[in-house]
Amino acid sequence: MELTDEILTEISYVQMSKYRIKVMKALDGDVKIPSVIAKDSGIKTNHISKILSELKAHELVECINPEVRKGRLYRLTDKGEEIVNELKED
Repeated sequence: MELTDEILTEISYVQMSKYRIKVMKALDGDVKIPSVIAKDSGIKTNHISKILSELKAHELVECINPEVRKGRLYRLTDKGEEIVNELKED
């Protein structure tokens, strides 16, 4: 599969932070709430919302129920999945 410049830029963005890599991999093929993402990635819960916000701004993750205050569910976007697949191949 040919990688576009946009995808290469996003891969580089994710790889600059081990936290971003861990959160992306924790969400791979799954829908999770932040506390489960924190547990699965080994990152403290208070860091997770910042990382999710950054990844959301880059359109790599999305919240599928933004109207709720507690128990928000996150998943990878199509672009996010493409990037996780590239990270696996490294």
